[in-house]
Amino acid sequence: MPELPDIRLYLHALAPRVNGAVLEQVRLGNPFLLRSVDPPLSEVAGRTVLGVDRMGKRIVLSLDAEYCLVIHLMIAGRFRWLVRGAKLPGRAGLAAFDFSTGTLVLTEAGSKRRASLHVIHGAPALDPFRRGGLEVEGASLDEFSSTLLRENHTLKRALTDPTILDGIGNAYSDEILHRARLSPITLTTRLDLPEMIRLFEATRTILREWTDRLLRECGEGFPAKVTAFRPGMAVHGRYREPCPDCGSPVQRIRYAENETNYCPTCQTGGRLLADRGMSRLLKTDWPRSLAELEERLHR
Repeated sequence: MPELPDIRLYLHALAPRVNGAVLEQVRLGNPFLLRSVDPPLSEVAGRTVLGVDRMGKRIVLSLDAEYCLVIHLMIAGRFRWLVRGAKLPGRAGLAAFDFSTGTLVLTEAGSKRRASLHVIHGAPALDPFRRGGLEVEGASLDEFSSTLLRENHTLKRALTDPTILDGIGNAYSDEILHRARLSPITLTTRLDLPEMIRLFEATRTILREWTDRLLRECGEGFPAKVTAFRPGMAVHGRYREPCPDCGSPVQRIRYAENETNYCPTCQTGGRLLADRGMSRLLKTDWPRSLAELEERLHR
């Protein structure tokens, strides 16, 4: 799922292309994308784009007369900027937004259709989309700490919950926790002050570094590949590859459709965290340390 650095990359690319342009029409390739009925989608045709912004992980196109389009890319939704009036690409094409300056195509990989589009009229209608998560980059340490300590969750859960922190998902939470040298299953209420400070600084630093890096790499072009798995990441998506800091093989916890990656040496004192699938299968035979795992793998 595109997260804060990725969403900012899209905003950076979209703003000069659509601000001040006329949205001539929206062509739906899949009717299930549209999740609202009032006002109708036809109401936005011919309206001028006043701005493009974000609300959490959603992208908001503000139009004249207080109309907005709210787009959530979910896990596999992506944007492509094409010539004006370009044809929707096959099964993956969900919608085409035809502007006077070009066409923004929304695609979604895979068979599941989770991306969404809402047509909104009036500022109060945006309120249900506000999840209430803290904007970490503009927050103080006290605000960050008090937000995390409101409830007792694992750090992984707290970082990725949009009602707690804004714009962070599976990928960058792995990178943040690795930078902070903290286990993903540590409970928020168990953090001491030095650990809270490390987490606060790591969160701000990782988001800033990756935003700057993506903007620099993209330049004035339109991002062709927005992905959760990027070269240069320390642990996310790097299962069994060496940690860039200590060389230990990166490990994982798998659950549902997600995977948490971590370095046992840097983050858990050498202890392996139980993988829900394998630990249930192996029960008492599950290795308790990185050394024991490596020994088993090389018998």
